[in-house]
Amino acid sequence: MNKLNRKLIVRISLMFLIVVILSIAMNTFFLPKYLLYQKKHTQAALTAQLETMDTRHLLRDAELLEREQGVTIVHTELIGNINRLNEDVLDQLNKKKITLSKFWITDESIAKLNENKPVRKIYHQQKLKSSFLVTFMKKDNLIFVIGESISYSSETLAIVNRFNLYIYAGGLLLLIVLSLVFTKQIVRPLATIQVAADGISKLSFAKVHIRTGDEIESLAESINRMSDKLEQAHLALESKNENLRTFIANISHELKTPLSLIKAYSAGIQDGMDDGTYLDVIRQQTDDMARMVNQLLELSKLQTDSYEISAFDFAPLLDRTLRKYDISFRQQDIAVTVHDRLLTDSRVMADERKIEMVINNFISNALKYTTDGQIDITVENKDDRMLFAISNGVADGQDLQWDSIWEPFFVLESSRNKQLSGTGLGLSIVRTILQKHNAPFGFHIHKGQIVFRFSLPVALS
Repeated sequence: MNKLNRKLIVRISLMFLIVVILSIAMNTFFLPKYLLYQKKHTQAALTAQLETMDTRHLLRDAELLEREQGVTIVHTELIGNINRLNEDVLDQLNKKKITLSKFWITDESIAKLNENKPVRKIYHQQKLKSSFLVTFMKKDNLIFVIGESISYSSETLAIVNRFNLYIYAGGLLLLIVLSLVFTKQIVRPLATIQVAADGISKLSFAKVHIRTGDEIESLAESINRMSDKLEQAHLALESKNENLRTFIANISHELKTPLSLIKAYSAGIQDGMDDGTYLDVIRQQTDDMARMVNQLLELSKLQTDSYEISAFDFAPLLDRTLRKYDISFRQQDIAVTVHDRLLTDSRVMADERKIEMVINNFISNALKYTTDGQIDITVENKDDRMLFAISNGVADGQDLQWDSIWEPFFVLESSRNKQLSGTGLGLSIVRTILQKHNAPFGFHIHKGQIVFRFSLPVALS
């Protein structure tokens, strides 16, 4: 028996014992008073009924009323001799097999009766271990005595309480057995939930299948939902940890290569091997590192920086950004086509400077990786948003982890050729900015083209 079983059985048993003690106390101290109160109330009601009857009918129906009400009714003439009056009443009571050792109608009671007031008395019969509850009532010149014997309740109650104790003992035993059965039905699913919770604490995200139709089933469903969410959070954390490890490895690689070159060319200068280009190489590598560090700082800053959202015209911004790449487009013989015939409203709500960074990164990314010498840009309105898309050719059969394309230092060129791939931070910067704008974004590959897209809300005029 586990702890919960014991607790439930002990507490249920204690509650049962408290009920038993209260029941015995009520029987002992309050039940006699309640019974006497009820008898008095019943006799008072009967007296009120008799007072409404005329004397002739009352004398005629006395025996019938005795049987119906369970009382004794006798009567006698109201005479001046109090002793003869009492003897006559006692004689009639004896004839009805009611023997009283203590009974007397006093002058005071006679005086009240003469005032037509009923008199109620209780005569305790110590030897008979009973009491006689009586009401005296005067009708015409007759005294009616309505009485009822009440047995002393102490001995009867002692017997009743003793008998009840036997019943309570059997009830307690039955209660314990039933508690064992019922608590098992409660504890067993809780134990299953406990095992599942222990498994979850050890990163074993199991499910519990409990059908009790009550709060325990609801608890099990909550445990299952918690298990699912914790599993998702754990997988997400593992993914982030893996990304962090990859990030550290990539940044180490990115810094190690230029540092190695700087060290080698510096040693060459010391050894007099400089052909006049060593300082240029060192400067180039230093610039590359500085550019990468600046991008890392920019990426970090973008995650905490405040964004100034305002209305601006997107079309001039796109045109201005494209003009910066005119020379690069001509040098690499790349044709750029802008499709904007479906653009009816180019004013959007965003941070203009940061959206310019997004466009810059998308264009420079397309410039580096296009395989067909063509870049297509589409700008159009749809509902209350402006949609931007840029596409370029992508090499067939490239085995790439496309889901990681937004991660820092992810590059399309496994060789990490700087002339082609850059640092791999551009799309991470794009993602951060667009997430901060709550702007939908993504990419897809279709018929040898990779298409990046995002949308911004149109500014209300």
